[in-house]
Amino acid sequence: MKVAADFNKRVLVHSESLNWTPSPMPGVDRKPLDRVGDEVARATSIVRYAPGSEFSPHVHTGGEEFLVLEGVFQDEHGDYPPGSYVRNPPQSKHQPGAKNGCVIFVKLWQFQILDRTQVRLQTDFMASIPHSDYKDVAVTPLYKDDFEEVSLLYFQPEAEMSLAVTGGAELLVLAGSIDEQADTLIKHSWLRLPVNGQMQIKAGHKGAKVWLKTGHLIDVDEQISRVASA
Repeated sequence: MKVAADFNKRVLVHSESLNWTPSPMPGVDRKPLDRVGDEVARATSIVRYAPGSEFSPHVHTGGEEFLVLEGVFQDEHGDYPPGSYVRNPPQSKHQPGAKNGCVIFVKLWQFQILDRTQVRLQTDFMASIPHSDYKDVAVTPLYKDDFEEVSLLYFQPEAEMSLAVTGGAELLVLAGSIDEQADTLIKHSWLRLPVNGQMQIKAGHKGAKVWLKTGHLIDVDEQISRVASA
């Protein structure tokens, strides 16, 4: 299966307008944003767990990264309320589910293969700091290594940001709205920019909260190759 599989193109998806499609696990539905592969795939998705649904125990051979959007996600390691940001590195394993249901934004098979860094953050309880380069923008750093950087950005009304994304970028609007080039992105709109792209953001009149990831599209061909050989 291929969804938004040309990583040389700018892609915008207003995920709230997409229909849910069932996964192989009863009670778990998803909205694919990009995908290369079948059930083993390099994939970015919005996933919804019905109350009481769960996956069987499994290993994330290529790693899993997710942000809880609604409800409480759970596994044998704990509960993850809204705002939880988790990185389960390659070779990690768990049994995910949601007693009362949840919605998460999740990315699979997009790690450096030797990454073994486990991250579990409750971002709603983390402070933000003024951005060093942009007025009226605050940032909460979530993760950074030699390969990628992940953060939450808080835009005051009509704040602006212009960013060259040499390693590519993607963002998910969590609250408020932004304009990027000629498009308006609202809650749960998702944008992917290619390597050597240019991001031009202006927040709406109520400001915005945005999840941003940069640098990770440099070796996308290697990520897809690992999926194909899995």
